[in-house]
Amino acid sequence: MHPKLSSSFLPSIIFLSLVFLFVYSTFLPFYTNKPASFPTKKFLPSSSSSCNLFYGSWVLDSTKPKPFYHDSCPFHRNAWNCLKNKRDNMGIINSWKWVPNGCRLERIDPWRFLGLMRNRSIGFVGDSLNENFLVSFLCVLRVADSGAKKWKKKGAWRGAYFPKYNVTVAYHRAVLLAKYKWKPKPSTVSDQDGLKGIYRVDVDIPADEWISITDFYDVLVFNTGHWWGYDKFPKETPLVFYQHGRPISPPLGLLDGLQVVLENMVRYIEKEVPKSNLKFWRLQSPRHFYGGEWNQNGSCLFDRPLEEDQLDLWFDPSNNGVNKEARTLNHLIKEALQGTNVQLLDLTHLSEFRADAHPAIWLGKKDAVSIWGQDCMHWCLPGVPDTWVDILAQLILNSFETG
Repeated sequence: MHPKLSSSFLPSIIFLSLVFLFVYSTFLPFYTNKPASFPTKKFLPSSSSSCNLFYGSWVLDSTKPKPFYHDSCPFHRNAWNCLKNKRDNMGIINSWKWVPNGCRLERIDPWRFLGLMRNRSIGFVGDSLNENFLVSFLCVLRVADSGAKKWKKKGAWRGAYFPKYNVTVAYHRAVLLAKYKWKPKPSTVSDQDGLKGIYRVDVDIPADEWISITDFYDVLVFNTGHWWGYDKFPKETPLVFYQHGRPISPPLGLLDGLQVVLENMVRYIEKEVPKSNLKFWRLQSPRHFYGGEWNQNGSCLFDRPLEEDQLDLWFDPSNNGVNKEARTLNHLIKEALQGTNVQLLDLTHLSEFRADAHPAIWLGKKDAVSIWGQDCMHWCLPGVPDTWVDILAQLILNSFETG
């Protein structure tokens, strides 16, 4: 019986096997990994309800990979090169990991990022905190192209060209974004008021350093804020605001002047930067002066990040503290950007915690502290701006991948 029974089932078995092979070969491509040269990972945008890259907590992680770069990076600025300047606790400073709420922040892959950015360019425009950001970015990307060369064309203050990928990343120094220039007081005017002259600010004209680069960069990151203070422009040398070539009347105070500049610069960006290009506006990088301003012995010799419940005490404008300006200026910037296609790069909150990560007294020059005070505004490199780079890279990748 068995041989006869087996022979009767043989055609059915062969038929089922052929069907299985056909189905398997048909659907196999849908389950095969994509080639490594193509992006395989989709990142959630910052606006996703399940993922906010800008809010979370810092976690001390002894397994966190070491920074991509060291004190030998050729793009370093000496005062921020905290490894070279022997700043205390650099190992611990770079062991804190930013963990966003509801999702994971990927560490930038410089090779993959530059591969995606091939034949493209990224520009930073603003004050020295955007330069701080840029230096971190250049040093990170250089590990994927050791042939990177310094680049200072198109009016750039500093930058780099990555020949292996034909990618340019650069910074244009424009601290107020609007055009401004010094006008000394005429010798015929009395000295009784103490006025030495004025800085004329043309609120409707972008600074020369970036007015002609709006269509050169595929990605632009703007900021302004740290120069909008009376420590930079005291009553002896104030900002005086002009529009259409004439002084604005009645004269504007500092914050009102900033508001008008923001409105005009955002309008210019929307008009002149191609709509297909990515546009970001980095919100304020908080300062951490304790006990006084930078010129009043303010200090930031902390050995760990602030706690969540300390942040309002440090930064809420209602407390009138030394470092209150970041949130005040952010409010004006957010208002100016409402309804535009400029994305907010809100790095303020995550940076507010990091009172421990500034150059402080380790500035690389013998008399720097006695002349300039501690640096509790810029950041050590490697350090917090490396996390900014991770976030920006993730947002850029997401935008280009989802197109």
